[in-house]
Amino acid sequence: MTTELKDHFSQCGKIEWIGLRKASGEAMKVVAAATLLQDHGLEGDKAGQRTGSRRQVTLIQAEYLPVIAALLGKEAVFPEVLRRNIVVSGINLGLCKGLEIGIDHAVLQVTGDCKPCTKMEQALGYGGFNAMCNHGGITASVRTGGRIAVGDEVRVLQERAADTKPS
Repeated sequence: MTTELKDHFSQCGKIEWIGLRKASGEAMKVVAAATLLQDHGLEGDKAGQRTGSRRQVTLIQAEYLPVIAALLGKEAVFPEVLRRNIVVSGINLGLCKGLEIGIDHAVLQVTGDCKPCTKMEQALGYGGFNAMCNHGGITASVRTGGRIAVGDEVRVLQERAADTKPS
């Protein structure tokens, strides 16, 4: 019964922030809108150059930002420091693994967790890696490309197949 409950989303989410990573180690470029390229990622993002990757786009919940900050004893943590592409509010992204989510006409296939790397210690300070554990967001591949923008609705498009339901 609880597995079935995980397939019911009471509301849609919303894009709060979009960032592009030109190259590894470079500062994030904050944008109001971007183009998702089918089977690539975001146009202008380093991950968008890799075809067939399960990590073409990274997403994180806006609700996690104050949690991460609290775990670090900081007033705030900003999305560009976490190096995720899209910040979404209002939907539990962790329950979307294995599902398709829609943003305007674009469709993302959620492929897994976006686990923190050791760079989070440098970016956030001592304890940054641990603060990000279980709060790192998700990874996705682009099934259908399209233009996305801050303020766009994020919605779950399908229910989980019976053999992929989490316990």
